[in-house]
Amino acid sequence: MDSLTFDLARQSLRELNQFLHGAAVRAGEVQRVVVSNPDGAHNIAVGLDSPIEVEIQGHAGYYAGGMNKAASITITGSAGTGVAENMMSGKVHVKGFASNGAGASAHGGLLVIEGDAGLRCGISLKGGDIVVGGSVGSFSAFMAQAGRMVICGDAGDALGDSLYEAVLYVRGTIKSLGADAQIEAMSEADLSTVAALLAEAGLHHDPSTFKRVASKRELYHWNADANQEY
Repeated sequence: MDSLTFDLARQSLRELNQFLHGAAVRAGEVQRVVVSNPDGAHNIAVGLDSPIEVEIQGHAGYYAGGMNKAASITITGSAGTGVAENMMSGKVHVKGFASNGAGASAHGGLLVIEGDAGLRCGISLKGGDIVVGGSVGSFSAFMAQAGRMVICGDAGDALGDSLYEAVLYVRGTIKSLGADAQIEAMSEADLSTVAALLAEAGLHHDPSTFKRVASKRELYHWNADANQEY
């Protein structure tokens, strides 16, 4: 595999991102890029549309791997706000922790966070898969429309508030559920789904220890008699 290293202590972030969108990557001449000394830089490896591997050796700032399409991005440290935001396909793997809004609006692909994730993880999820090895903060999966989340730790307040068709699986304690979210029985299909996602994320838990959270579907239609009470 042809590989190239960018050292952000000596080279600019613009040089890196221009290369990742350049002809050599699109043609497959370079299949792996290592990014050293990221030092929390924002917008690393955003909008990649080629099946390249990117390894960020250290902490990344805001929106790392955002709008990803086809690339496989690994962050060996932690990630700031909006990692893998609006991801279309491919994979983003965070070895550390993730800040607020991880995987927001993701349409496809897989986001793996080995540590904890902050507030609003998976907000407005539209079809992607998110696996969190630790816990998630409040309002995670708010208005999640499609896709799946596997949370191996605990969940904060208002999990799945205004949930649509996304399904959440939680191993730990749920501090509270949001409006229109409910705990349901795990089916054989759910057990298989959790097992497959854990395997893809490289995590090892018993799928039967997870709880399924899904929508009650009471918010799908306006109810004039509800008096704003849901």
